[in-house]
Amino acid sequence: MKVLVTGAAGFIGAAVSKTLATRGDTVIGIDNLNDYYDVNLKLARLKELDESSFTGEFDFIKLGVEDREGMEALFASQQFDCVVHLAAQAGVRYSLENPHAYVDSNLVGFMNILEGCRHNAIKHLVYASSSSVYGANETMPFSESHNVDHPVSLYAASKKANELMAHTYSHLYQLPTTGLRFFTVYGPWGRPDMALFKFTKAMLAGESIDVYNYGNHRRDFTYIDDIVEGIIRTLDNTATGDPNWSGSAPNPATSKAPFRVYNIGAQNPVNLLHFIETLEKALGVSADKRLLPMQPGDVPDTYADVSSLVADTGYQPSVSVEQGVQAFVDWYREFYNI
Repeated sequence: MKVLVTGAAGFIGAAVSKTLATRGDTVIGIDNLNDYYDVNLKLARLKELDESSFTGEFDFIKLGVEDREGMEALFASQQFDCVVHLAAQAGVRYSLENPHAYVDSNLVGFMNILEGCRHNAIKHLVYASSSSVYGANETMPFSESHNVDHPVSLYAASKKANELMAHTYSHLYQLPTTGLRFFTVYGPWGRPDMALFKFTKAMLAGESIDVYNYGNHRRDFTYIDDIVEGIIRTLDNTATGDPNWSGSAPNPATSKAPFRVYNIGAQNPVNLLHFIETLEKALGVSADKRLLPMQPGDVPDTYADVSSLVADTGYQPSVSVEQGVQAFVDWYREFYNI
């Protein structure tokens, strides 16, 4: 296939691009290389892709999804088969500081993706949603059939909006769309604004770490390799309409239109303090923890029910937190020469 991967310099985007090109697909990756976090890390991910040997092909174009004219020209000239849309303004807490960035990237940008798919006969759009859409929902584990109408951050609201926008295009134009609600992705090449990266950097520097909700968070930490496997399996399993879907008892995760939403996680929530203990063992360093109250926009726990994704695609997360944290620490020490 010829696949567009947006956010290709990002943590998940680079890993997906590598896997697709390795198996023989032609991948066009785009990214606006913004400075939300260290651009050098994004460039290093692209450098690794550039230096890898693939059965297929990877080419990079610097372009932001919010650039309407640029996106129209890209779709018209490249004639993609499928799209994996991972570009977004990420971060729950940053959405309190810079809300307009989320409108530009997550709403305007997604609109440009949908229009590009609509006008260029794209066979399947797979896009990143987020576990944050569950918001104030306290029923565990989170199921795609649960109500997600009470987001607690603008980031979450933008991801919920993406799902609604996708359904509209699936309904109106028979565009197959699949949204993936990611649950706390971590691993080598990860994002510096995420807890594992921040904790590792601070602990190695002998600095204290900020532990919110006094360490009582639980997160369904999901290793990057498991996430990539789920994305690829989903891409190859084009969304179709559910003939049994009923408007009188609507399932939010499906539709008569070719539309699906899946959770993608490890289905194994881990207490944050245990996660920190695992990191302490991997680093051989004790953490000086500053226990703080929960931050605005955060939720206490996340726990993914991935039974639908397993049933439909054969997805099986397999990397334990102990294995994943050790792999991240090994990468971090090598990458930063520590």
